[in-house]
Amino acid sequence: MMIDTKAYGELDIDERQRITLQKGLFGFEGFTEFALMDSEHPPFYWFQSLDERDIAFVLIDPRVFRPDYSPAVSTEDLEALGILKEGDANLLVFSIVTIPEDQKRMTANLQGPLLINRQTRQGRQIISGDERWHVRHSIIEEMKHAGEDTAC
Repeated sequence: MMIDTKAYGELDIDERQRITLQKGLFGFEGFTEFALMDSEHPPFYWFQSLDERDIAFVLIDPRVFRPDYSPAVSTEDLEALGILKEGDANLLVFSIVTIPEDQKRMTANLQGPLLINRQTRQGRQIISGDERWHVRHSIIEEMKHAGEDTAC
């Protein structure tokens, strides 16, 4: 399937990379078809709208920099995705990354994670029920703290 991407121009992607968001993303509710792609810069991913070339997001698995991350998903949200419990192997969890000019200040939204059922390729953005998570978590600072915690 050929798509036009903001980051890489025209690409041929596998149909399995296509993700349908039940309600769109917050602020982008009208866009429900996306492609989930590896980025040229791991551990990041590229989440490209299939409807609008200029709508694309950088994602990261928040457990890369916060191994203790658990979004506290409601039963209703899990059921809507066809997932039985939060630890289900088919549940992918991503955070949207904001990258300012000073890339050292990039942040991830842990309060509003994107959940995807790997099997059905259905997704939805939710609001975490855990008050520890905020809209802007410094990825580099969190990685430093995670490294300090494992060094003890």
